[in-house]
Formats: sequence, C-alpha cells, structure tokens
Amino acid sequence: MALTLYVDTARWRAHQKHVLDQFPGMIPVCKGNGYGFGHERLAEEATRLGADVLAVGTTYEAARIKDMFSGDLLVLTPFRRGEEPVPLPDRVIRSVSSVDGVRALVGVRVVIECMSSMKRHGVSEQDLGMLAAAIEDVRLEGFALHLPLDRPDGSDAVEEVIGWMDRLRAARLPLHTMFVSHLRAEELVRLQQQFPQTRFRARIGTRLWLGDHEATEYRGSVLDVTRVAKGDRFGYRQQKAASDGWLVVVAGGTSHGVGLEAPKALHGVMPRAKGVARAGLATVNRNLSPFVWAGKQRWFAEPPHMQVSILFVPADATEPTVGDELVAHLRHTTTQFDRSADR
Repeated sequence: MALTLYVDTARWRAHQKHVLDQFPGMIPVCKGNGYGFGHERLAEEATRLGADVLAVGTTYEAARIKDMFSGDLLVLTPFRRGEEPVPLPDRVIRSVSSVDGVRALVGVRVVIECMSSMKRHGVSEQDLGMLAAAIEDVRLEGFALHLPLDRPDGSDAVEEVIGWMDRLRAARLPLHTMFVSHLRAEELVRLQQQFPQTRFRARIGTRLWLGDHEATEYRGSVLDVTRVAKGDRFGYRQQKAASDGWLVVVAGGTSHGVGLEAPKALHGVMPRAKGVARAGLATVNRNLSPFVWAGKQRWFAEPPHMQVSILFVPADATEPTVGDELVAHLRHTTTQFDRSADR
C-alpha cells in the first residue's frame, strides 16, 4: 500500500521529444527532487534524449548524479568563495556570478551568469571590464541569462538578451555560447537568426518534465476505512465528527509532501478571494486535502500524519474500500513517492 506516481511513459516521452524538437541543443535540468521523478530516472531520460550536458542545482547534487550521467554536469548555483569543497570530476561546469568567483576558479570550466531583470545574481555591466583579464585563467564555456517567467511591464525577453549580447561584444568578451532560461521557442529562433555565430542553449526543466499534465498521476492507496457517527471522537486530538460518514486512512503524509504548499503569486480578485476563504476555513480546522474520491476533493479529518492522511468522506458518498486508490493532486517538486509505475 503506497503513494504511487503513475507515468504514461509513451506520452511523457513524446512530450520530451516535442520540447527537444523546439529547442535544439537543449540542456535538461535535474535539480531538487528531480521534479518528482528522482535524479536517477531523469538522468536516464536525459541520456536517452542524447543530452551532452545535464544541469543540476548544487554541487551536492552533482556529486550524487555524476555516477548516473556520463556527460557534463552544469551546476546552476553560483560558486561562492569559501563554500564547502565537494569532490567533483573535471566534467563538472561551475556557474559564476561575480568577478571574484571567476578569479577563484583557476583552471575550472565555468559559465558566467549575467544579471538579468530577475535581479537574483550575476555580473553587472560595470564588471565586464574586469572580466576580460579574469577569464584568461578559467576555461570559459559561455555566458548565461536566467530570465523571469512573467513580464507585466510588457518588456521583451529577446531585447533583454540582445542588450546583454551587445554589452558583452562591446567589452570584447567571447560570444560563442549563450545559456538561456525561460525563452519561448520562437524567441530562441529570433536570437539565433540575429546572432548566427553564437550557439544558444536553453536550460529547461519544468517545461520538459512536467509540461504534459496528463502524462503523470499520483494515487494513494486506501489502508483502512472506519464508519463514524456524528459526534464520535477520533484521531490524535479527539475531535468530533461533524456528521455521519467514514474516516479513510490513505497512503501519503507529510514525509511524502502531502499538506505542504509553496506560496503562490495571486493575480486578480477571484484567486485572492479563494485564498482568503481557504485561510478562514483553516482557522476552524477545515483543510481540503489533495485526495479525490467520487469526483470530489475530500477534507482532511485532521492534519496529515507522517506517512498517511486521514480523510472524512460523508455518508452520502460511496464508501471507499481497502485497496482503492485515490487520485492526489500534488505538486511534483515537493512530493516524494513510495513507488513509481509505468503505464
């Protein structure tokens, strides 16, 4: 009895091929929990796609994945002087976002991150004059731009990249390769046409692995079902049942990521109103679970436990039975499954 990730493998791989066809030279990204699939699975898929580079989040991830993927590994987190040393092979490429970082990595393969409108990290235009001398001591793989997902000001992503290309060229820095994130396929084509001597390589994770929502599904197995009457006490905190129904114990708890939710950026009146409503219900211990039974998301009977959740199914619904599987709407990047199964 487990929380299972089901993968429609043929459909999932067809989507991967579609993305690869749109972004020639794409660099797959495998970071965090492997977008819900795990590092080993994504390393295998990247190899099957013929990728020569796999991007990972940290040096610790690179150390784990180096034996799963035989190509180059690009560490996306920028190097910082004084960081804990992690033994890594020569095929690992470090991202750098400062002149000081470049100077500290003598002989190392590096990608230099430029400060984009994300304003997260990167070298500034004022740093470019000092970079010309600093890159003499490293093996420069290229420059990179990590771009925002949304542009409410109406700005153009391509123009932002062009601006940086012009600055780099004016500083007489090499433009043989540019690594980019969060560009559309047509935007990449525009850039490649304008700069035919530069190779643009898109680093893609979410769109590649999670772009087809119908290709994957989480399901939790029903472990126990107990009938309760209105007023019966149950659970760790001995709350009272609000009405007749069933307590349904289903595989999937906090250790799997059930009940965990990342903050969301809300836009518009309706999403904000729904957020306020959910917060209000939570104050009276009414929390909607991600598990679906008989066509409806069911309420947690109490907060999820470490490995299971207890749901309340009212008496007017069909009674679940042990062994049934409930679809669970879970976020891939925060979920750890017990098992995966291809279908």
